[in-house]
Amino acid sequence: MSSFWDSRFGVDEYVYGTEPNAFLVAQAGGLVPGGRVLVPGDGEGRNGVWLAGRGMAVHSVDSSRAGLAKIERLARERKVAVETEWADLLAWDWPKGAYDAVASIFLHFPSAERPRIHAAMLDALKPGGLIVLEGFRPEQLGYDSGGPKDADLLVSTADLAKDFEAADILLLEECQAELDEGPFHRGPAAIVRMVARRR
Repeated sequence: MSSFWDSRFGVDEYVYGTEPNAFLVAQAGGLVPGGRVLVPGDGEGRNGVWLAGRGMAVHSVDSSRAGLAKIERLARERKVAVETEWADLLAWDWPKGAYDAVASIFLHFPSAERPRIHAAMLDALKPGGLIVLEGFRPEQLGYDSGGPKDADLLVSTADLAKDFEAADILLLEECQAELDEGPFHRGPAAIVRMVARRR
Protein backbone atom coordinates (compact mmCIF):
# COMPACT_ATOMS: atom_id res chain seq x y z
CA MET A 1 0.00 0.00 0.00
CA SER A 2 2.99 2.35 0.35
CA SER A 3 3.07 2.95 -3.42
CA PHE A 4 -0.66 3.76 -3.44
CA TRP A 5 -0.29 6.33 -0.68
CA ASP A 6 2.93 7.74 -2.13
CA SER A 7 1.03 8.33 -5.37
CA ARG A 8 -1.90 9.94 -3.60
CA PHE A 9 0.22 12.14 -1.35
CA GLY A 10 2.86 12.95 -3.97
CA VAL A 11 1.19 16.21 -5.03
CA ASP A 12 1.51 19.72 -3.66
CA GLU A 13 -2.11 19.82 -2.48
CA TYR A 14 -3.03 18.36 0.91
CA VAL A 15 -5.59 15.90 -0.40
CA TYR A 16 -7.21 15.43 3.05
CA GLY A 17 -6.81 19.08 3.99
CA THR A 18 -4.70 20.64 6.71
CA GLU A 19 -7.39 21.01 9.37
CA PRO A 20 -7.73 18.34 12.09
CA ASN A 21 -10.44 15.72 12.22
CA ALA A 22 -13.54 17.12 13.94
CA PHE A 23 -14.00 14.13 16.28
CA LEU A 24 -10.37 14.35 17.41
CA VAL A 25 -10.84 18.05 18.13
CA ALA A 26 -14.00 17.29 20.14
CA GLN A 27 -12.14 14.74 22.27
CA ALA A 28 -8.90 16.67 22.75
CA GLY A 29 -10.01 18.02 26.12
CA GLY A 30 -9.51 14.53 27.55
CA LEU A 31 -5.87 14.37 26.50
CA VAL A 32 -3.07 14.99 28.98
CA PRO A 33 -1.59 18.49 28.46
CA GLY A 34 1.95 18.02 27.20
CA GLY A 35 1.40 14.28 26.89
CA ARG A 36 2.99 11.97 24.34
CA VAL A 37 0.64 11.06 21.49
CA LEU A 38 1.03 8.38 18.82
CA VAL A 39 -0.67 9.10 15.50
CA PRO A 40 -0.40 5.93 13.39
CA GLY A 41 -1.26 6.37 9.73
CA ASP A 42 -1.02 10.16 10.06
CA GLY A 43 -0.97 10.60 6.29
CA GLU A 44 -0.17 14.23 5.48
CA GLY A 45 -0.10 15.25 9.12
CA ARG A 46 -3.23 17.30 9.67
CA ASN A 47 -3.95 15.57 12.98
CA GLY A 48 -0.43 15.17 14.33
CA VAL A 49 0.54 18.74 13.53
CA TRP A 50 -2.63 20.05 15.17
CA LEU A 51 -1.91 18.02 18.32
CA ALA A 52 1.65 19.33 18.36
CA GLY A 53 0.22 22.84 18.16
CA ARG A 54 -1.69 22.06 21.36
CA GLY A 55 1.57 21.28 23.13
CA MET A 56 1.58 17.51 22.69
CA ALA A 57 4.73 15.51 22.01
CA VAL A 58 3.61 13.84 18.77
CA HIS A 59 4.99 10.69 17.12
CA SER A 60 3.52 10.31 13.63
CA VAL A 61 4.08 6.95 11.90
CA ASP A 62 3.16 6.27 8.29
CA SER A 63 4.11 3.94 5.45
CA SER A 64 4.20 6.76 2.88
CA ARG A 65 7.42 8.71 2.57
CA ALA A 66 5.54 11.30 0.52
CA GLY A 67 3.08 11.67 3.39
CA LEU A 68 5.87 12.02 5.95
CA ALA A 69 7.48 14.76 3.86
CA LYS A 70 4.20 16.66 3.92
CA ILE A 71 3.89 16.19 7.69
CA GLU A 72 7.32 17.72 8.10
CA ARG A 73 6.44 20.56 5.72
CA LEU A 74 3.20 21.35 7.54
CA ALA A 75 4.97 21.19 10.91
CA ARG A 76 7.56 23.71 9.68
CA GLU A 77 4.82 26.00 8.39
CA ARG A 78 3.00 25.81 11.73
CA LYS A 79 6.28 26.10 13.69
CA VAL A 80 5.77 22.94 15.71
CA ALA A 81 7.82 19.78 16.26
CA VAL A 82 6.55 16.36 15.17
CA GLU A 83 8.62 13.18 15.36
CA THR A 84 8.05 11.24 12.12
CA GLU A 85 8.81 7.60 11.40
CA TRP A 86 8.39 5.48 8.28
CA ALA A 87 6.94 2.03 9.04
CA ASP A 88 4.55 -0.62 7.83
CA LEU A 89 2.16 -0.68 10.79
CA LEU A 90 1.39 -4.37 10.20
CA ALA A 91 5.07 -5.20 10.76
CA TRP A 92 6.09 -2.34 13.08
CA ASP A 93 7.49 -3.13 16.51
CA TRP A 94 4.84 -1.19 18.42
CA PRO A 95 6.15 0.44 21.62
CA LYS A 96 4.62 -0.67 24.91
CA GLY A 97 3.40 1.63 27.66
CA ALA A 98 4.91 4.66 25.94
CA TYR A 99 2.04 7.05 25.14
CA ASP A 100 -0.65 9.05 26.88
CA ALA A 101 -2.91 8.80 23.83
CA VAL A 102 -3.28 7.15 20.43
CA ALA A 103 -5.20 8.96 17.69
CA SER A 104 -6.40 6.45 15.09
CA ILE A 105 -8.27 8.45 12.47
CA PHE A 106 -9.57 6.65 9.36
CA LEU A 107 -6.95 3.93 9.74
CA HIS A 108 -8.26 0.60 8.42
CA PHE A 109 -6.79 -2.89 8.53
CA PRO A 110 -7.83 -6.28 7.09
CA SER A 111 -10.14 -8.12 9.49
CA ALA A 112 -7.54 -10.87 9.96
CA GLU A 113 -5.00 -8.32 11.24
CA ARG A 114 -7.23 -5.72 12.86
CA PRO A 115 -7.62 -7.29 16.36
CA ARG A 116 -3.85 -7.71 16.69
CA ILE A 117 -3.16 -4.13 15.64
CA HIS A 118 -5.86 -2.74 17.90
CA ALA A 119 -4.35 -4.73 20.79
CA ALA A 120 -0.96 -3.21 19.94
CA MET A 121 -2.50 0.27 20.06
CA LEU A 122 -3.87 -0.45 23.50
CA ASP A 123 -0.56 -1.89 24.72
CA ALA A 124 1.23 1.21 23.43
CA LEU A 125 -0.60 3.30 26.02
CA LYS A 126 0.40 4.04 29.57
CA PRO A 127 -2.23 2.96 32.13
CA GLY A 128 -5.05 5.49 31.94
CA GLY A 129 -4.09 6.50 28.39
CA LEU A 130 -6.78 7.09 25.77
CA ILE A 131 -7.44 5.84 22.27
CA VAL A 132 -9.47 8.20 20.09
CA LEU A 133 -10.66 6.33 17.00
CA GLU A 134 -12.81 7.26 14.04
CA GLY A 135 -13.34 5.09 10.98
CA PHE A 136 -15.73 4.05 8.29
CA ARG A 137 -18.30 1.33 8.95
CA PRO A 138 -19.58 -1.15 6.33
CA GLU A 139 -22.46 1.11 5.33
CA GLN A 140 -19.87 3.49 3.87
CA LEU A 141 -19.85 1.30 0.75
CA GLY A 142 -23.11 3.05 -0.15
CA TYR A 143 -21.44 6.48 -0.18
CA ASP A 144 -18.84 8.12 -2.39
CA SER A 145 -17.31 10.36 0.30
CA GLY A 146 -14.12 8.32 0.72
CA GLY A 147 -12.79 5.27 2.50
CA PRO A 148 -11.90 1.74 1.46
CA LYS A 149 -14.05 0.03 -1.15
CA ASP A 150 -13.31 -3.37 0.41
CA ALA A 151 -15.84 -4.40 3.08
CA ASP A 152 -13.14 -6.39 4.87
CA LEU A 153 -11.37 -3.14 5.76
CA LEU A 154 -14.43 -1.48 7.30
CA VAL A 155 -15.28 -1.73 10.99
CA SER A 156 -18.43 -1.94 13.11
CA THR A 157 -19.15 -1.05 16.71
CA ALA A 158 -19.33 -4.79 17.45
CA ASP A 159 -15.83 -5.24 16.02
CA LEU A 160 -14.47 -2.44 18.19
CA ALA A 161 -16.24 -3.66 21.32
CA LYS A 162 -14.58 -7.04 20.87
CA ASP A 163 -11.15 -5.69 19.91
CA PHE A 164 -11.04 -3.36 22.92
CA GLU A 165 -12.79 -5.54 25.50
CA ALA A 166 -9.67 -5.28 27.69
CA ALA A 167 -10.13 -1.49 27.88
CA ASP A 168 -12.73 0.77 29.44
CA ILE A 169 -14.82 1.96 26.51
CA LEU A 170 -15.98 5.49 27.29
CA LEU A 171 -17.77 6.16 24.00
CA LEU A 172 -18.76 3.87 21.13
CA GLU A 173 -21.22 5.02 18.51
CA GLU A 174 -22.30 4.91 14.90
CA CYS A 175 -23.29 8.13 13.20
CA GLN A 176 -23.80 9.90 9.93
CA ALA A 177 -21.27 12.68 9.39
CA GLU A 178 -20.81 15.33 6.74
CA LEU A 179 -17.14 15.20 5.85
CA ASP A 180 -15.22 18.18 4.54
CA GLU A 181 -11.61 17.00 4.75
CA GLY A 182 -10.13 17.69 1.34
CA PRO A 183 -11.24 16.25 -2.01
CA PHE A 184 -11.04 12.60 -0.93
CA HIS A 185 -13.20 12.98 2.21
CA ARG A 186 -16.19 15.07 1.27
CA GLY A 187 -19.92 14.49 1.70
CA PRO A 188 -22.18 12.31 3.85
CA ALA A 189 -20.44 9.33 5.44
CA ALA A 190 -21.18 6.30 7.64
CA ILE A 191 -18.87 6.65 10.62
CA VAL A 192 -17.96 4.71 13.75
CA ARG A 193 -16.38 6.51 16.72
CA MET A 194 -14.76 5.27 19.92
CA VAL A 195 -12.90 6.55 22.94
CA ALA A 196 -11.33 3.90 25.17
CA ARG A 197 -9.05 4.02 28.21
CA ARG A 198 -6.33 1.54 29.05
CA ARG A 199 -6.87 0.01 32.46
